[in-house]
Amino acid sequence: MTPTGLAPTLSVIIPAHNEAGYIGPCLSALFESAPLPDQATGEVIVMANGCSDATVAEAQSVPVPHRWDCHVIDRAEGGKIGALQDGETRARGRVLVYLDADVIVSPQLLPLICATLDCNEPRYASGEPQLMRTRSTVSRLYARFWATLPFVQKGVPGFGLFAMNKAGRARWGDWPDVIADDIFARLSFAPQERQRLAASYQWPLVEGFRNLVRVRRRQNAGVDEIASRFPQLLANEDVRRPSLSHIAGRALRDPAGFLTYAAVSVAVKSPLYRDSRANRWTRGR
Repeated sequence: MTPTGLAPTLSVIIPAHNEAGYIGPCLSALFESAPLPDQATGEVIVMANGCSDATVAEAQSVPVPHRWDCHVIDRAEGGKIGALQDGETRARGRVLVYLDADVIVSPQLLPLICATLDCNEPRYASGEPQLMRTRSTVSRLYARFWATLPFVQKGVPGFGLFAMNKAGRARWGDWPDVIADDIFARLSFAPQERQRLAASYQWPLVEGFRNLVRVRRRQNAGVDEIASRFPQLLANEDVRRPSLSHIAGRALRDPAGFLTYAAVSVAVKSPLYRDSRANRWTRGR
């Protein structure tokens, strides 16, 4: 039970593999959220999976405020899907938030998620993604153009953070072992069941050209895997390719950003950048 003695309304599940230096700020931001609506309470479940660094100790050291509870689970097994599955068996909230351990939420996001999803109808939500400041010039230019894409500006993307209620989660059983769990979750809801909330979260971008290519290739593989294994979900896709006029307009306004983004897109298809880590998650830290 939470400190109030009641079951929580909202459960935040955080799979974390070697996230020392990131899990602390992530949790601190969560606990600095504005109060949840109607005196609701929340819990955080950190699923440390196969960690060989100080992730567990750092997570345990973050002060937990009133009306929140925090459980840090040290799993010997690695793997995000297993961590998600295990975390869900422990979650007691009616609203489920799935959060990457290096994401920083704004104070209003969790209250909005709670208010929006605490209902009986299946619903899915996310916030407005904002990329964190990058160190490398190429990542900064790439991010600048990426942020202008229509899906990023107007869609309901789930990268880094997505949420649903228990009624929505009941639509499938175990999480499938897929690369793009966020895409699988988003496409399990029709467009009218998904809501973009007017509160932001900060999401990190990898550093450097080669790492951008690796992650883009992995993302593309994730999209292809969903299309191959779950073609029925594509009926819920509302992402549309940017029109040529949109791309041309953005390219004129930001030629350096456009050229960087285009170069990464071309390199993704080039055999010169294929390596043994192409299908592994890497942040290029």
